[in-house]
Amino acid sequence: GMPPAGVALMLTAIPRHWFSWNFTLLDGGLPFGELGMAMWREKGGFTISNTVYRISRERLFSGGFVLESNGVVIATARKPSAFTRRLLIEQGGVQYELRPRSMFLRGFQLRAGDQVVGTLLPDGFLSRRMNIDLPGSIPMPMRAFLIWLTVLMWKREADSAGAS
Repeated sequence: GMPPAGVALMLTAIPRHWFSWNFTLLDGGLPFGELGMAMWREKGGFTISNTVYRISRERLFSGGFVLESNGVVIATARKPSAFTRRLLIEQGGVQYELRPRSMFLRGFQLRAGDQVVGTLLPDGFLSRRMNIDLPGSIPMPMRAFLIWLTVLMWKREADSAGAS
């Protein structure tokens, strides 16, 4: 059945295949976008309803990330410090913080001020399937950006674990 009015359907991001860092985005089980990450460079993007969104670094290997579509910047994300997994995200004058739920869990939470407003959680301990619970007030491209940033953090962890 349909969810009650005002209840946001859960978003999910599912890897395209076992070793892939490309994901299909689903809203209530229905695909609405594709999210991709360049293998070697930290850039990528996604497509939602035939609109292409690009994510790039402000400067090569440093600086923040910029989300844009058709040359218009929609949001930015930057680390307050190189030694943290926190990201400060700005969209249309609104500031968010994406931060780990704990040192040991791969899940992330989205904060606005001192309030937790959303979560992006792995489906299981080793799963790269993600369950996303974000407020309906956050537009879909911004939600996809947050998903992409979380995937990037997971990828960095996997890369550094593989390198050690």
